Amino acid sequence: MRRARLTYPGAFHHVMNRGIKGEYIFPDDADKKVFLEIVAEKSKNLHIRHLGYCILSNHYHLLLENSSGRMSDFLKQVNGSYGIYYRRKHGGKGYVFQNRFKSTLIQNDSYLRLAILYLLQNPVRAGLVQNISEYEWSSVREYLGKAKSQITDVPFIHDLWGGKKELANEIKGTAPVKLPVLKSEHGDLLGEYEFLEKALIKRDKRVVEKNCDRRRQDDRYFEPAGKVYWELERKFGVKFNRIDYATLAGKQLRGELLVRLRELSGLTYRDIAQFPEFGDLQLHSLAKLYKDARKRIAINEQNKVT
Repeated sequence: MRRARLTYPGAFHHVMNRGIKGEYIFPDDADKKVFLEIVAEKSKNLHIRHLGYCILSNHYHLLLENSSGRMSDFLKQVNGSYGIYYRRKHGGKGYVFQNRFKSTLIQNDSYLRLAILYLLQNPVRAGLVQNISEYEWSSVREYLGKAKSQITDVPFIHDLWGGKKELANEIKGTAPVKLPVLKSEHGDLLGEYEFLEKALIKRDKRVVEKNCDRRRQDDRYFEPAGKVYWELERKFGVKFNRIDYATLAGKQLRGELLVRLRELSGLTYRDIAQFPEFGDLQLHSLAKLYKDARKRIAINEQNKVT
């Protein structure tokens, strides 16, 4: 049985994939451009925040936030769409990429900065350029304002360093040759071992704690489910694992949680059914609960106006 990825909605990841048997799957600039167009389309459709990229001839690196919890679907679609394009243009048969993808969970902003510098240094390590800023097919030119960004959340990256100037100054320095990735039976982690246990809980329950120092919200992205939980618990002064859902108050609170997970986190009923608060409900029951709760919320909002 395939092991579940070490991820959860709101998690940051360094993702990499290679051409099968080292094949040059991005042999020219036109191919790299098509790949970025596919990434842009799929990230928009599946609400995945894109933080950085580096494309070399035989592999790619991406830095992502699993904003909607659908990172695996996103990468499956990216690899599949590009694979079809590549075989049609260059010929050959079979798989284009070596694996599904390799992903490393990133603990917090400090490690995220490290991952960004590592990503940008790839062309230098490969001997393609002498300076990071010279390479055309990485997000560095977008970070520095030398190219218009189509997919990368540049303001978020600038915030990580406190501004574009601070980022530019650090880029001039030496990035780590190798990331201090921790290996575990559950997956790779860029962070501390103490974070692994928390990450496993978040993955298994699909409940996200706010694990970064700064989380910029944007209309393009869904809120992490953990933020939705936390805000409701704070609003009503409760803990969801202590609520009796047989009571009227419990049922109403569960209904409001469902509405927020659907509308703010963009989760499907099948996704929501995996949360412990909804594990006893069938999909059709979730749909009815959502309809009733949405109606009740609308009435309450109308009463506030009048």
